Amino acid sequence: MNSSLDRNPVILLHGIWDTKIIFNTMSARLTQLGWSVHSLNLTPNDGSLGLDSLAKQLADYISETFDPEQPLDIVGYSMGGIVSRYYVQRLGGINRVQRFITLSSPHHGTLTAYSLRLPGYLDMRPDSGLLRDLNQDVTMLKRINFTSMWTPFDIMIVPANSSQMPVGKEVKVNVLLHRQMVTEPLSINAIVEELKAPIENKIPT
Repeated sequence: MNSSLDRNPVILLHGIWDTKIIFNTMSARLTQLGWSVHSLNLTPNDGSLGLDSLAKQLADYISETFDPEQPLDIVGYSMGGIVSRYYVQRLGGINRVQRFITLSSPHHGTLTAYSLRLPGYLDMRPDSGLLRDLNQDVTMLKRINFTSMWTPFDIMIVPANSSQMPVGKEVKVNVLLHRQMVTEPLSINAIVEELKAPIENKIPT
């Protein structure tokens, strides 16, 4: 059962100011364990584009890379978790994503997004129009294996508990830095366990 044939491809989606290089450690570990790992660079990555537009880049990448019938798993880090949520909740991803993990994502906004008045930053402010839209029907995530992972020590997501969600499974990882969510063995091991979890038979909501 450790064959890559028994596992969905995994897409790793980075955060603001990052590229897919941030996932080098995680990608190597998942590949070693038998997953087919994919990632893309969201462009521009500086917040000058709204998160809905970045989600369309993800949707295009998926349609160009995978068979239409291929189920997928997504791991979204920081802003990448919100971009992935938009894909899942608004662009049809709910019908093919089976496991969805967010790492230190500002589901309820972050005060650090007030630092610039760019579209991507505006989308990540508390009570932004985009977040209100996604959170008003967040229960649709009950249809898939959804996990929100966060650290209480996060100083990029302020308050840190903005990464918590009212649905799905919550995993608290006591790493000290925001970026360590994608590099620390403690965090990567927790991701591995969620990607190994069997798909639950859920009633559509």
